[in-house]
Amino acid sequence: MSATHILVVDDEPDIRGLVQEILEDEGYTVAIAENGETARHALRDRRPDLILLDIWMPDIDGITLLKEWSEDDNLPCPVIMMSGHGTVETAVEATRLGAYDFLEKPLSMAKLLLTVERALEADKLQQENIGLKRRTPQVHEPIGRSASMQRLREQVKRIAQHDTWVLIMGEAGSGRETFARYLHSQSARRERPFVDLSVSSLAGGNAARELFGTEEGEHTHYGSLEKAAGGTLLLDEVADMELEAQLKLLGALDSGSFLRVGGNEPVRIDVRIVAVTQRNLEDEVRAGRFREDLFYHLNVVPLTVPSLQEHAEDVPDLLNFYLDYFATHEKLPYRRFSVGAQNFLRNYGWPGNVRELKNLVQRVLILGAGDEIGQKEVETALGAPPPIQVQALEGLVSFDQPLRTAREQFEKAYLDYQLEKHAGNVSKMAKEAGMERTHLYRKLRSLGIEIKERR
Repeated sequence: MSATHILVVDDEPDIRGLVQEILEDEGYTVAIAENGETARHALRDRRPDLILLDIWMPDIDGITLLKEWSEDDNLPCPVIMMSGHGTVETAVEATRLGAYDFLEKPLSMAKLLLTVERALEADKLQQENIGLKRRTPQVHEPIGRSASMQRLREQVKRIAQHDTWVLIMGEAGSGRETFARYLHSQSARRERPFVDLSVSSLAGGNAARELFGTEEGEHTHYGSLEKAAGGTLLLDEVADMELEAQLKLLGALDSGSFLRVGGNEPVRIDVRIVAVTQRNLEDEVRAGRFREDLFYHLNVVPLTVPSLQEHAEDVPDLLNFYLDYFATHEKLPYRRFSVGAQNFLRNYGWPGNVRELKNLVQRVLILGAGDEIGQKEVETALGAPPPIQVQALEGLVSFDQPLRTAREQFEKAYLDYQLEKHAGNVSKMAKEAGMERTHLYRKLRSLGIEIKERR
C-alpha cells in the first residue's frame, strides 16, 4: 500500500534535501524537483498527494506552474507555496489560483509539518464530501442489530484485513456502498483515498480517459485508478460496464500498470477493487454481456447485502438513526414515530430498501407537524410523494452577474430538476434535454452534479 506521496519543488539543493529528510522521517514518500520542467515530468510520472512549490525558480516560476495546473478546473492535489521574497500580491494570486497556503522562508519545520498535515486532512474531507450533498455521510458502522447484519459486519471486518478484491451484491438502495466504505474504513488502506466510479459513465472512448487519465502536452489528467492510489476504487454497478471497457480494465489489472491516453510511460497500479452490482454476474457472463475472466478477478470474495425486507427487525433502529441525522445535520425538527407507525413500517415491503426509508424520514420531517409521526401520515407519505417544485427563473438566477456565471447557475438548476424528474435515469434525461449521453455526463461532472443519489 502506498504511503502519502509529496512532491517538493525548489531550486535550492539545501532546502530540497532538508525538507525531503524531514518529511521522510514523518513517514511520507518524497519526490524532488529542482525546477519547473522537472516538476512537470514528476507530475506525469506519478500523481502526488501534495506539492510544496517554490515561487522563484530559474526556468518557470511557481505561479506560472500553478496557473498551468489549475487550468483543468481543479489542482491535482493541495499545493503549498514557499518563498523568501514573497509579496502580499503574490500570496493573494496564489490563493486565488487554489493554493492551500503560503509559507515564508526561512522555513519553520514545525509550521511546515503542521501545514502539510492540515492540507492533507482538508483534501481528504473535500474528497469524502464530493457527491455527498443531500446524501447521508459515510456510515462507519452499518446500522442494524439483526443476526444477518451482525454476521455481515463481522465478515467485512475479517475481509478488510486481507487485500483481496471484493464483489458486493444486493438490491439497489440496500446499503451496498455503505458496506464498501465500511470495509475501506476497517482496512490498512483507510488513510488513503476512497474513489467511487459510476460505471455507467464509462461509454466508448470515455472509458480509457476516466479509468487511466490523459496526457495532452504539458497537461496531465489523472484517471480513477490513479486518484485511488493506495486506497480503494469502488466500481458502482459493474454489470453496466461495456465489454470494451471491461477488456481495458482487465488488461491493466493483469499487468499491474497502464498507459494514460496520449502517454508513453506506464503507471503502476496500487489499489483495492470493490465492485458493486444488483445483477447476477454469472447470468451476465452466460449471456455474453460480461467477461468471464474479469468476473473471476472480481469474485474473489463475494458479499451479499440483504434487502431491508429480509432484516425488517432493524427498521426501528434505522428510523431513529435518520431522525437523529436530519435533525442534527439538516436542522429539521425532531419528531418520533408512533408504535403503530413503526409496526406498519416493519411490515412494509420496502421496494426501495434503506434508501426509501431514508427518503421517507426526510419527507415526513419536512412536510409534517407535531411531535409524533402516526401511521396515517406514514401511509400518505409512502403513497403520495411530494411533487417536484418548479421555481421561477428569477428565483434561481441573479441577473446582476456575468452571463457565464448566470448560465452555469441556470444549467445546474435545470439539470437538477431533470434528474429529480427522471429519478436519476440518464437515458430519459438526455432524451428530454436533447443531449447526447456522453456530453451530458461531462456537463454533469463539470457542474458538480452527482447522479447516483437520485436512483
